[in-house]
Amino acid sequence: MTMGKVTFYEDKNFMGRSYECSGDCADVNSYMSRCHSCRVENGCWMVYDRPDYMGNCHFMKRGEYADYRNMWGWGMTNYIRSCRMIPWNRGSYRMRIYDRENFMGQMMEMTDDCHSFMDRYHWSGGCMSCHVMDGHWLMYEHPDYRGRMWYFSPGEYRNFRNWGDTKFMSMRRIMDSWQDVVHLWETAFTNRTGQPVTMTMGKVTFYEDKNFMGRSYECSGDCADVNSYMSRCHSCRVENGCWMVYDRPDYMGNCHFMKRGEYADYRNMWGWGMANYIRSCRMIPWNRGSYRMRIYDRENFMGQMMEMTDDCHSFMDRYHWSGGCMSCHVMDGHWLMYEHPDYRGRMWYFSPGEYRNFRNWGDTKFMSMRRIMDSWY
Repeated sequence: MTMGKVTFYEDKNFMGRSYECSGDCADVNSYMSRCHSCRVENGCWMVYDRPDYMGNCHFMKRGEYADYRNMWGWGMTNYIRSCRMIPWNRGSYRMRIYDRENFMGQMMEMTDDCHSFMDRYHWSGGCMSCHVMDGHWLMYEHPDYRGRMWYFSPGEYRNFRNWGDTKFMSMRRIMDSWQDVVHLWETAFTNRTGQPVTMTMGKVTFYEDKNFMGRSYECSGDCADVNSYMSRCHSCRVENGCWMVYDRPDYMGNCHFMKRGEYADYRNMWGWGMANYIRSCRMIPWNRGSYRMRIYDRENFMGQMMEMTDDCHSFMDRYHWSGGCMSCHVMDGHWLMYEHPDYRGRMWYFSPGEYRNFRNWGDTKFMSMRRIMDSWY
């Protein structure tokens, strides 16, 4: 199943050189100097006029955009420079919105669109913080879904300072019907006997004490700060999905992969120190398609390149790369990379996208890698 595909063109009306993309791309300029038109064949996307998913953004669903800058009112210097694929959602939609930062003030639980927070709730300042429990959403700076927009995936948003303290005045769901891949979904999620599989996207429960004791917090999506719900976490139980957990807020610090199972004393299992607790978590999207990644033995996609479709227990043994993998481009699937051979040592999660270097991880040299398999869910 191909969850998404978009093709970018240098010139208007789908002319000039093109670049076909099937996942997140942090820098479209790596492939073309400009982009004047695009065609979305599958999936829903957010596109940005700056690299690394920054700047003005716009939502795209299946269709043709022969002159998108004119359609969206972007200026002469605004081109698509990065893009992010919006994961498929086949479940419910649920979000809590607040009229003050940090989940304070009046709270409303939303399950449908709202054309105006002012008209419905008399919120003159709009929505100031939110917690997305289920589904994917768009928020707009003006009523009636007008003005600049932003994309919200499951997670907690205590304020909107990263977006210039924007006050959001309307919101709508990104509907499954917009993806235009329903037939693919229906045929893809079956078991080996051909029977349909009902899949819950994710659920993990954190407990204050070992052996699932003490207060608990149930999570069904990304959470940037588990400390908002509990002062400590000594054990957890994964009921559905695959997850990355981190010992610092905002998905920073040491991380570890979790699949379905019970973790009665995870700190001892993983060798985490006395001060290391789970402080944030991120759900890994379901992948039922192929796995494909290009790895390089130098930064910026330089040096020797290998295209991977399966696990590799040691880059040194297989390719004689003493320095390991130094950059990579994930085209399909979700992967884990490790700092030592045989899937040992610290690990990092890689979703579809381009990784020109690993400086954000302390210039770590990765020595082995494996796929996050659909059977693990």
